[in-house]
Amino acid sequence: MTMRLILIGPPGSGKSTQATGLSASHGIPWIATGDMLRAAIRRGTPLGEAARPFVESGGLVPDELMVRLVKERLAHPDCRHGFLLDGFPRTVVQAEALRSAGIAIDAVIELAIDDMEIVRRLSGRRVHPASGRTYHVVFHPPQHADRDDVTGERLVQRDDDAPASITRRLRAYREQTQPVIEYYRRWADSREAGAPHYIRVNAAGPEAEIRTRLHSALRAAGLVANGRSASIEQRGHTPR
Repeated sequence: MTMRLILIGPPGSGKSTQATGLSASHGIPWIATGDMLRAAIRRGTPLGEAARPFVESGGLVPDELMVRLVKERLAHPDCRHGFLLDGFPRTVVQAEALRSAGIAIDAVIELAIDDMEIVRRLSGRRVHPASGRTYHVVFHPPQHADRDDVTGERLVQRDDDAPASITRRLRAYREQTQPVIEYYRRWADSREAGAPHYIRVNAAGPEAEIRTRLHSALRAAGLVANGRSASIEQRGHTPR
């Protein structure tokens, strides 16, 4: 069964974890925007070279260029039976361009979670700088407080995991992404032929529970053949 998905979620929502599971269980490539850009630049493709100065300067890649990069990636043979887009579209202009290009999307999945829970998740993260080993003061604590299990060296909190930094990142995400979410909500509600399902999944709780909700919602949308039913926001059924 073909499965063409867009996954939307704020930092700390568990998006990477769920994307990895969806990609593995349904045999579709997980296409993360950052990885896609780096691959195009590494291969030296014309589009990759056009994107290089924006990426290297830390600036935003223009919408038109991002759309061309995504269309190029989706033309690869591994996308024939589906794909999972992560990090695209980031703007309504990109969403409209994807639609105008005739690239069908079966479902847009939003991982929804309260900002306070995100702050709790991310602010509790601790890292061993030399190795990259990651811990969490609640969910995955080290054997000894603030010490790496292997070396005994002190763990640190990254600057972008400080509560004030997380709050700024979340504010920027909401401002940027909410219009895209509303765009897909309205399209799903339109009952127009070809409109994608809009699925909103509660991303709070243990990873396994979130995974079960997600697969149940996909089954309720008719996109997978097994699993248990779950609450879903989709075509013609978008509770506020």
